[in-house]
Amino acid sequence: MNYDEFAFFNQQLAAMLREGIPLEGALKQLCAGMRSGPLRTEVQQLEADLARGTPLKEALARRALPDLYRQMVQIGARSNDLPGVLTLLADHYHRANALWTRLKGLMVYPLLVILVSLGLTLLVSLNFSRFTSQFFGQIAPPPFLSIPMMWMPPVVLAFAALLGLAAVSIPSWRARLRWRLPAFREASLAQLASAMALMLKNGTTLPEALALAEAVESATPAGKALARWRHLVEAGQGKPAEWTGDSRPFPPLFVWLVQKGGEDVAAGFQKAAEIYQARASYRIELALYGALPVSILLLAQMVLWQAVPLLRSMIWLMDMLGGTGGGAD
Repeated sequence: MNYDEFAFFNQQLAAMLREGIPLEGALKQLCAGMRSGPLRTEVQQLEADLARGTPLKEALARRALPDLYRQMVQIGARSNDLPGVLTLLADHYHRANALWTRLKGLMVYPLLVILVSLGLTLLVSLNFSRFTSQFFGQIAPPPFLSIPMMWMPPVVLAFAALLGLAAVSIPSWRARLRWRLPAFREASLAQLASAMALMLKNGTTLPEALALAEAVESATPAGKALARWRHLVEAGQGKPAEWTGDSRPFPPLFVWLVQKGGEDVAAGFQKAAEIYQARASYRIELALYGALPVSILLLAQMVLWQAVPLLRSMIWLMDMLGGTGGGAD
């Protein structure tokens, strides 16, 4: 789901509800102006279920929407502040979209290097084959005139790209990697802390918020830490200051920020969200600034790798022709 489109939808829905438009009517009007896609399909089916008299909780459970979103909409409906909750959700998903869009942008430069290197290798190898067949004929070329040598670097890069694509495409790989790679880890910490703060500010109890976050992160290393914290709260250790022991993958700074909130646990998570969002943005900026020169260096190395066999073959050919000419005199 496109988080940017989702955030804009919630902003519009909150504004229409504030103007007194019923939820079913607001959803119907928004669907009329939305482009075709998964979000429109889900909203249309949600509106149809509500129009048939299906309770909101049951109608939301049938839709392929984020777990956090379904939980928060129910909380907003119970507290009679659905527009306020939708506005907070819109801000949350807008920040999440901004972070992940910039993280995905880091993959552009490596992809360009791989495509250019493969194209360059294909062009050089074809011309190289024509050159060897024209000048060497039946004579065997020297060992360094090997086309596989030219293809080795781009093939290695392409294999690395395939591994990266698999890591992004396979949910279990993606879930684990985003808690291990630096910029992705900070972004995940910021997103989780923001979600916790959002739930706690709108009436969700701490055990319920931790249980929902645990369910969302069940396939990641964070799920175990969240489960341990939930067990501590259920055992009577409800204050974050009492959460001791191993907290990986949550760094000590994250735990300390949450504990600094004291009785106001939501404020602690909110502070952690702000700091780790700033850290994620800083890491992304550093990576973006470094990606371009590194990509240029890789591309230059690829050009050099392709040029060396050609230069060596030209030198070898000139030496061979020079030796033949000297023998004729």
